[in-house]
Parts: sequence; structure tokens; C-alpha cells
Amino acid sequence: MHHDLEPSGGIHPLLAGRFSPYRFDPSAAVDDRSLGLLLEAARWAPSAGNSQPWGFFASRPGESGHERVVRHLAPSSARWATNAGLLVVTLTRRYVEDTELQYSEFADYDLGQAIAHMTLQAEALGLASHQFRAFDMEGLTKELDPKPGWAIVSMVALGRAAGEAPEGRERRSVADLLSAPWAL
Repeated sequence: MHHDLEPSGGIHPLLAGRFSPYRFDPSAAVDDRSLGLLLEAARWAPSAGNSQPWGFFASRPGESGHERVVRHLAPSSARWATNAGLLVVTLTRRYVEDTELQYSEFADYDLGQAIAHMTLQAEALGLASHQFRAFDMEGLTKELDPKPGWAIVSMVALGRAAGEAPEGRERRSVADLLSAPWAL
């Protein structure tokens, strides 16, 4: 791993400043306008064949759906995610209705694109995001009951970070990104 104090190469400040906080300011609400912009950013993500195989369940503290989501968080994520101004459950459409026919073989990849767009929009709004999978998948699926063909993949906590990005964040080197996957 490579310890970077500052990203190199002049990457965009929205990318350079992004980090996944483990503390959110519980007093910082995510308003309707910001929620709309986050979802709009995800909506414009590229997808294979323009299939747009993503969906979301968004909940904010004080809303009826929030407790439905929070009760399924693992203790490790409940410590910090409950203070976020917004929790988003991410779903992908893998199959056509309740058949074994794939809706898109790239569904999970395309969902990742939509979340990346949402993450950058969050940064542009002064919000932080933390993607995670520490929750009871079976319980949350039963709770939210997605339509046939849809599957919950992950969650994203969004809000105002309580604290700064840690110094010296670990990242693999560019050389490793290019060489690690190959058996040359």
C-alpha cells in the first residue's frame, strides 16, 4: 500500500477530497433539494444498453422508512451510519421479473456507476458518503420486499462529515493497478 498525503496527478478536487467518514454530524439534515440532486446524478450515470438497472430506497432520520432500514444495520455500521442525514439502500435489477432471464449482465457494474455519480454529486454539495455492506441482507430484503428480479446490493450513508479526512490515506500505486491483475 502507498500512503498519500495528497493525491497526485492533478485529479479533480471532488475526487481528491472524497473520503468515507466514520462520523457524521447528526444535526446536519439532507434536504429535499439535495436528495433530488443526488438521485438525479445517479440517474444520468452510463449503463450497458442504457438499461439503467438501479433503484434506491432513501430514508432520512425522522421519516417512517428510516427505522425500517436502521434496525437491520450491523453493530459495526450502526455506530456511525445512524447519524448520517440520509441512508440509501441500493438495488440492482438482475433478472426480468421472476424469471432466470438476465435483465443485464452488467447490472452490478452499472449500479456502481450510479453510486459513483451520486458520490461525486454529494461532494459537490459539501456532503460526504460512505458505502457499506454491514447489514442484515436477508432481514432488509424481507423488510423492504423488492419486486421480483431486483436485489439489494449495498447501502450508502450520506451527510456532513464530523471531522476531516485522515492524513496519509492508503491507496495502491498506479503501477500496482496496472500490474497486479496480470500473470505476466
